[in-house]
Amino acid sequence: MIQTGDTPVVEMPEMPVASSFLESLKGLGFDEVVSTVTNSLVSFGLRLMLAVLVFYVGRFLISRIFKTVFGVMTRRKVDPSLTTFVLSLIKISLYFFLIIIVIGILGVETSSFIAIFASAGMAIGMALSGTLQNFAGGVLILLLKPYKVGDFIEVQGFTGTVKSIQLFNTVINTVDNKAIILPNGVLSTSSINNYSLEDYRRVDWTVSLSYGTDLEAAKQAMFEIVNSDIRTVKHFIEDDIAYREKIAEEKYLAEHAGEEAEKKSRGFWGRLFHHPKKKIAEVANDRTLDMPVAIPVKVDRTPFVGLSEMADSAIVFVVRAWTHSSNYWPLFFELNERFYTELQQKGFSFPFPQLDVHLNPEQ
Repeated sequence: MIQTGDTPVVEMPEMPVASSFLESLKGLGFDEVVSTVTNSLVSFGLRLMLAVLVFYVGRFLISRIFKTVFGVMTRRKVDPSLTTFVLSLIKISLYFFLIIIVIGILGVETSSFIAIFASAGMAIGMALSGTLQNFAGGVLILLLKPYKVGDFIEVQGFTGTVKSIQLFNTVINTVDNKAIILPNGVLSTSSINNYSLEDYRRVDWTVSLSYGTDLEAAKQAMFEIVNSDIRTVKHFIEDDIAYREKIAEEKYLAEHAGEEAEKKSRGFWGRLFHHPKKKIAEVANDRTLDMPVAIPVKVDRTPFVGLSEMADSAIVFVVRAWTHSSNYWPLFFELNERFYTELQQKGFSFPFPQLDVHLNPEQ
């Protein structure tokens, strides 16, 4: 500080001036210049060798992580589109961090790069918040699989068959062949009624008969109609599964009778490597044959007929039967027709809506 009269004057210190490598060599002797250059080259060479080593080790680790994640997603049968996207995202992210580490080893300041990418990521995330929500919903749907392609579902007031599941939306074909595109963000948080998730469903019918009908005779007639259809479960679902497997075995043996005889004629080795039961099981488990998966608890699924309501002009019966999900609607419509025709043939009558009107003659 310098005092000038009554006013003190502050002397500002000189700011250090950044000097380049060449400027640092000024004023040095030849030997000192050679020593400085040599030390700098050796230091840079060591850093370069370390950076190359880290890069190749990082590449090896990334490839191992890539193969491990790919194997896990393949074993869990994750959707191919999601698998490709996740693997690409993992690979790009890991290579980005590897390049940042390598640049840092070479002596380049990386904090500015990280700050720029972080700011850009935040800005993009805020601008595409809705799209990212749909993407996250698509990932959850493809991983958790609340429904899959081909399932018949009801969601957001729409009912139809799932045509495709994409990362951002799901396409549903309605029964009148309209394509409905729904965002996955909404679907991942909505209630979904999946009619195809269970192999067996219960079919309900409502039959109204006139008053004066013999209840036991009517119940017996409707029970016989339901129980006579081959598509209804007679007692236990497991018995129905066994029956379907028997049909599959007969179908397989009929279609491969010549092949089986040829293999048996090969002698000991032919019989040793011949496993017809395994192939029959494969046929029985083929979804194209509508083979269901057995449920763990054995529950009685015998068809049921009961009096549901005594309405104004009719007595109402409820009829319930279990069937495979693929037979639900054909069974429902066909038995409706059988109830109408066969119950009339057996002498039962269907009531018409009646209204009693009382007239007052004094008015």
